Amino acid sequence: MDRASIYRDWKHILPGAMALAGTTGYVNSVVLGFLDIWVSHMSGDVSHPGLAIAATDTSRTTKSLLIVLGFLLGAMLTRFLVGAMGLTPSRRYGAVLMIEGILLLISTLLLVSKSPVGTILAATACGLQNAMSSSYCGLMIRTTHVTEIVTDLGVMLGHWIHHRPTVTWKLQFLIALLFSFGAGCIGGGVLNRLYGHVCLWIAAAVCFLVGVIFWPMMQHQLPADAESEILPKTSIFPDA
Repeated sequence: MDRASIYRDWKHILPGAMALAGTTGYVNSVVLGFLDIWVSHMSGDVSHPGLAIAATDTSRTTKSLLIVLGFLLGAMLTRFLVGAMGLTPSRRYGAVLMIEGILLLISTLLLVSKSPVGTILAATACGLQNAMSSSYCGLMIRTTHVTEIVTDLGVMLGHWIHHRPTVTWKLQFLIALLFSFGAGCIGGGVLNRLYGHVCLWIAAAVCFLVGVIFWPMMQHQLPADAESEILPKTSIFPDA
């Protein structure tokens, strides 16, 4: 891919990536605000079982492990549906977004009824979304946790300080994702204080509506025959 194509395409990819990062920050902030637990990144949730086991807290251990399992299953489902590892335009992403919206909707209903399963489904939705992200020109795009974003930023800034070549658009891309995640966290925190965890409905509605819009848009822009040439077949999409 030539430099002009990369510069043109990443500006089209950026708004979607920012929206996904903002949505994840929002979801994580809302759930964290009333359950004091993370659902979008697994480092803390893998640490929780260790603390719970040390304290012989079986309930907390089980809850943390189920959240990790939910995230894992969400990521598995996305790769099962999408198939491709690289970033490829496809209406399959619309299907994944609709599923994410449905999971967040069910999660909201369960959390309102005080069911712990709601937290697991929220983690599953985040796993779905994180696995949607792919590699683009050597840059791994992750939208549900900040660790990798900050790491890549640190590496690039280190190269820049050392007077090594730095790809400017990648730096801008990562800064935009970091800003979007933070903005989503702030928005989720504010709305959670005002309305409680029912504001998770907003994220569910946004994901589902974007998926509904994305599906026919990609079907119109990329016919099934063309899509099948660049994407591997799956049991869900045998011809697309």
